[in-house]
Amino acid sequence: MAKSLTVLRTVLGTYPHTLPLMRGEVTSPKVALDFVEIKPTNRAFKPMAMEQAFDICEMAVVTYLQARSVNKPLTLLPAVMFGRFQHGCMLYNAERGSIGPLDLAGRKIAVRAYAQTTGVWLRGILANDYGTNFDRTRWVTFEDAHVTECRDPPGVERAASDKALTRMLLEGEVDAAIYGADVPTDPRLKSVIADPEVAAQGWYRKYGFSPINHMVVINEAVVRENPQIVKEVYQLLLASKRAAGHGTVNDIDMLPFGIAAVRPALERIIDYAAQQQVIARRLSVDQLFDDVARTL
Repeated sequence: MAKSLTVLRTVLGTYPHTLPLMRGEVTSPKVALDFVEIKPTNRAFKPMAMEQAFDICEMAVVTYLQARSVNKPLTLLPAVMFGRFQHGCMLYNAERGSIGPLDLAGRKIAVRAYAQTTGVWLRGILANDYGTNFDRTRWVTFEDAHVTECRDPPGVERAASDKALTRMLLEGEVDAAIYGADVPTDPRLKSVIADPEVAAQGWYRKYGFSPINHMVVINEAVVRENPQIVKEVYQLLLASKRAAGHGTVNDIDMLPFGIAAVRPALERIIDYAAQQQVIARRLSVDQLFDDVARTL
C-alpha cells in the first residue's frame, strides 16, 4: 500500500518562481503543500516566528535571525524567495532640499519597523560603504519587530497611530524614509543614494553577491517527525524556480539556492544586524542551518 502524502500548511508569496509549485506543475510523491493565502506575505512572519503557526513559511531574513537568536524552533532552508538591491529604497522630499548619505547625521528617518530587513541592509550599506553616521539619528517606526523578545535600541520612537510614512515625508515631519516592497513613484521623492541602479551595480562588483530579503523556514516540529522533509521541500522549491526560468537580473542570480550561494549575503546581514543591535547575539552562518540543510 502506498504511503500517504505528508500535507504541509504553507505560506509563500506569489512570484513567477513559486507559480509552478502553486499551480501543481511541480509536485512530489512524498509531500503536498497546502497553500494558505496571506497578503501581504509579511503578515505571516510574526505568527510563524512566535507561534510556528504554519508548517512552512516564507520569512524575512532579519526576522529569522532574531528568531534564531532567541531559540525559536524554526529550520532555515537555503532557498531565497525574494532578493533585491536596496540602494534606491531610502527617499527624501526634494522640494525641501537635497539629502545625500553624509547629510543623514542627526536627521529624523521613518521606517515601517527598525528590524525591517530592507532597513537593516540600507543602514549597513550607508554606514559601511558611504560613511554615514547614524549615532544621532532619530528613527520613527510604525511597528515592533516580529520577534517580541527583540527590543528596538535607543533612539527609536513610535509614530502616532494616525500617521502614515509617505505623508510624514511629504509634509516634512521626517527627513527621509525607508520603503519595503512598494517604493512610491511620486516625482518629488528622490533616492538618498544618487543613481541607485548604478550604485547597486558597483556594490555588486565590489562584493560579488546580491542582498537577500526573504528565505523559507520549516517548523521544527515537522522536521523532528521527518528530518528528510527538509530535503524534499528544498527540492520542490528549486524545481519550481527552474521550471519558471526566473531569478536572474542582468546576469545576477537574485534568488540563490544552496548554502554556498547564500553564505556571503548571510554573513553580511548578520554583521549589519549585530552592528545595529537588531539581534540579541551574534550568529554564524552555520548556526542558521540544521544537519540536513547543510547537505543541500
